Amino acid sequence: MTTLSAEAPTKLNPVQMHLLELFSRTMTEAELLEIKELLAQYYARKADEVLDEIWEKRGYTQGSFKQATQNLHLRSKKRQDNP
Repeated sequence: MTTLSAEAPTKLNPVQMHLLELFSRTMTEAELLEIKELLAQYYARKADEVLDEIWEKRGYTQGSFKQATQNLHLRSKKRQDNP
């Protein structure tokens, strides 16, 4: 459970302020879902950019990735004691 404290209020940054102003109007559920999807795509793209930088910095290739993951099991095996 989150509790509120009597500490100084958190100051919103400019991005948060802009988003509050932008979303101060009434929106439909469809608009909300569309905005959530846009934000998800934005952050996914940013994550891809960071991963691309890491791959390039470390000299990874598709071949090195395949070799490193060839024996990796991504799915857990079913437990034998389950009926």
